[in-house]
Amino acid sequence: QVQLVESGGGLVQAGGSLRLSCAASGRTFSSMGWFRQAPGKEREFVSYISRSGGITGYTDSVKGRFTISRDNAKNTVYLQMNSLKPEDTALYYCAAAIVRRGLTGTNDYDYWGQGTQVTVSS
Repeated sequence: QVQLVESGGGLVQAGGSLRLSCAASGRTFSSMGWFRQAPGKEREFVSYISRSGGITGYTDSVKGRFTISRDNAKNTVYLQMNSLKPEDTALYYCAAAIVRRGLTGTNDYDYWGQGTQVTVSS
């Protein structure tokens, strides 16, 4: 059974940091990514990473603040989030693709986690 389990969310003040983790089980994946969804908004792309970790990408609003990484030995992907802003508040989802297709669309991924809440207070 394939599962993606996120952890690491929480409440933090603006300017603070959080590190999200996504532990995958049941199989290994090609590209993996993070998306987020704020109340009343569409789910949006945040970051992706290739199988090797050599290729990464970020949405403009998080560039320079967030860093994605993965440990293939642990089948885990991470999202280090620094200099957090209130507008980063959302439910953050991990996503995984069996075969790399696109990298920024929700349809590019085959499996999703249940989400972890990130709340940034001003």
